[in-house]
Amino acid sequence: MERRRTRRVRLAAGAAVVLALLFAGAATVASARGDGSGEEGGNTRAPGASSADAGFARDMAVHHQQAVEMSFVVRDRTDDEDVRRLAYDIANTQANQRGMLLGWLDLWELPKVAPGGEPPMAWMEGGGRHAHGGHHSDGDGSGSGGGDGDGDGVLMPGMASRSELARLVRLDGKQAEVFFLQLMTDHHKGGVAMAEACASQCSVPAERRLAQGMVEGQRSELGLMRDMLAERGAAPRS
Repeated sequence: MERRRTRRVRLAAGAAVVLALLFAGAATVASARGDGSGEEGGNTRAPGASSADAGFARDMAVHHQQAVEMSFVVRDRTDDEDVRRLAYDIANTQANQRGMLLGWLDLWELPKVAPGGEPPMAWMEGGGRHAHGGHHSDGDGSGSGGGDGDGDGVLMPGMASRSELARLVRLDGKQAEVFFLQLMTDHHKGGVAMAEACASQCSVPAERRLAQGMVEGQRSELGLMRDMLAERGAAPRS
């Protein structure tokens, strides 16, 4: 009897979460549709394909996708509940945010790839490559460089290279935990810089609010990951 009651409570809680996400998504879409450049719908024109709004939506969707992938990888490589919980939170949050970003591009009838072969982060003032640095080699030649990529699958600063992703898959236990936390620290630093740029450059208020939320959320997780690395006798890659 107790087990059935617990199951009903869990189902009810799950349904409440789904409804909350649906209402939040509907409100966000309505805001993106009606906000335009003004707080109260004064300008309803969709952003242009080369705008900061569109560029951020495209690039952060790609950035988030890799974070989701890395989070699912480490969940299969460790039994540590703290790391698994963090990975789940990152995957869940960034998958939802990615859906919102891609949804806005559809709403604005804009392509999900940059027009005219523009490099990633070209929408950022000063250009993405100079906006913030990428992460470094991790000692086995698999590190990555600037925002334009280095031939190992790195599209933007902070993103892991193909070699690093392959190494994460090969690791287990504490080694996987440490490497994931280091990779995700780099990833968050790149994401925070990009979100800060949107918070100051994007014209759609709903998108600026989302970007500012990313800044605050990922900064908080950076502190958590620094502490988790210290508990494992490691530190972020500098």
